[in-house]
Amino acid sequence: MSESQTILITGASGLIGSALTKALEADGHKVLRAVRENVQNPQEEIHWSPVLEEIDQQKLEGIDSIVHLAGANIAGKRWTESYKKQILESRTKGTSLISEAIAKMQRKPRAFVCASAIGYYGDRGTTELDETSSPGGDFLAEVCLQWERASLPAQEAGIRTVNTRIGVVLSPNGGALKTMLLPFKMGVGGVIGDGKQSMSWIALDDVVGAMQFALAHDTLSGPVNLVSPEWVTNREFTKTLGKVLGRPTVLPMPAFAAKLAFGEMAEALLLSSTRVIPQRLVAEGFAFQYPQLKTALEHLLK
Repeated sequence: MSESQTILITGASGLIGSALTKALEADGHKVLRAVRENVQNPQEEIHWSPVLEEIDQQKLEGIDSIVHLAGANIAGKRWTESYKKQILESRTKGTSLISEAIAKMQRKPRAFVCASAIGYYGDRGTTELDETSSPGGDFLAEVCLQWERASLPAQEAGIRTVNTRIGVVLSPNGGALKTMLLPFKMGVGGVIGDGKQSMSWIALDDVVGAMQFALAHDTLSGPVNLVSPEWVTNREFTKTLGKVLGRPTVLPMPAFAAKLAFGEMAEALLLSSTRVIPQRLVAEGFAFQYPQLKTALEHLLK
């Protein structure tokens, strides 16, 4: 984006949101944050409440683009029925609220970049998946399907809408990698299950770069996979992380133990196999900073 824009971000305090906010501000853009609590700084914040279906419609006017990242943490706790409902509604209600609000705007934004996830594809074994692949049939696939459908009002109003299907985001500051670091540093990390399941990952720096790319490129709309071009198996990931940390990786977690510890979440996040490729990003000319796992981990951890 060559010219300065005013960009609204939901989930601005999260792992991706905080990194993206810094990058956009460094590029000279004005970032507004959607906040659920009372607005403390009217110059930088907009009130919204997906639960109460409230958003400050007046303050939306003049916004050039929106990046919608808010949603309950899928790995936040064990998946009880009530938490699964929270995971779903935190995504669909928030997306519907923003999507419908911006569709009504007098001067509509240029772009609506809405988070989704590669959970859309479900557990697909060794099949390589691009943006044209069909959805899976499990809970996360259904969440992603409804999440993306909730952005339709914006799309139907003529707003360029990008559904970024994000892979496993690697950062020592949050997400899966942060959770793994302590056991691996202690030398008690190891493969999960048989280690053959595929993992589609992306370094946080490349998530931020891809979000900026999606905001800037008018040719991008619809689903876009945000994953590195090189998926790895759980065994390859384990070995590489151990090498980068200089620690042994000999203590496996059998599948039954993962299911015992994490319940349904283990099936979806630890034991499922998803080989996703970033076909649309590559076709549009996006340059990954960290396409290989080893260099990504060395950058993130050293």
